[in-house]
Amino acid sequence: MSSDQTVVSNDAFFSMLGLAMRAGMLTLGEDGVRKAIASGKTAFVIVDDGASANTKKMYSDSCAYYSVQMVTAQAGRLGHAIGKGGRMSAAVARGPMAQKLLSLAQA
Repeated sequence: MSSDQTVVSNDAFFSMLGLAMRAGMLTLGEDGVRKAIASGKTAFVIVDDGASANTKKMYSDSCAYYSVQMVTAQAGRLGHAIGKGGRMSAAVARGPMAQKLLSLAQA
């Protein structure tokens, strides 16, 4: 992960992320996210800025290898948005909602 990567703090992004969770479009947990990245069905991965440097590097390397985009969420907001506190990563399945989330992340 490059050190100049933007950290997402957009409220609309986190609101829609909660909807994506309820729609079953997120994969959670370290093993689940890594398998989702390798499966080719992931649009992008969200990593909480509060995650350890090793966790960030692991996801960054995996995303780079499989050509999956990685987004960094403002510390603590990922778990709060999806209703599962303490979560440090999530993989978002491909689809129209994922594209909307990516556009909100870049806004």
